[in-house]
Amino acid sequence: MALHRAILEMGAGNDLHGGDYTKAAIRAVEDALHHSSLTFIRALGIDKDTLQVDVTIGVQKPDEVDTEKVKGTLPVGKVSVRAVKGGLDVEDEVVGDVAVIASAAVEVRIER
Repeated sequence: MALHRAILEMGAGNDLHGGDYTKAAIRAVEDALHHSSLTFIRALGIDKDTLQVDVTIGVQKPDEVDTEKVKGTLPVGKVSVRAVKGGLDVEDEVVGDVAVIASAAVEVRIER
């Protein structure tokens, strides 16, 4: 059987001080999750462990995202996380600080 995307949800998160790309990524995923309720899974009797959950994180420094930590925040399914170039860094040169803004796309696929 083929996997079909049933859900696509986006979120945004930030770390206002400290430049922590993983923290911003986790907040973006949490934002996306707070916009969704996968009630159809229970209603259709789908085993939540069979869901394929693919997460894409956009940040300015993708190599600084701990994808395993982000993966640990997803409550169901077979999860994959990848970080790509995106998001936004807003620098404050006066105090030497950076606000990191991350984007997240969470895709849930089911077998049909």
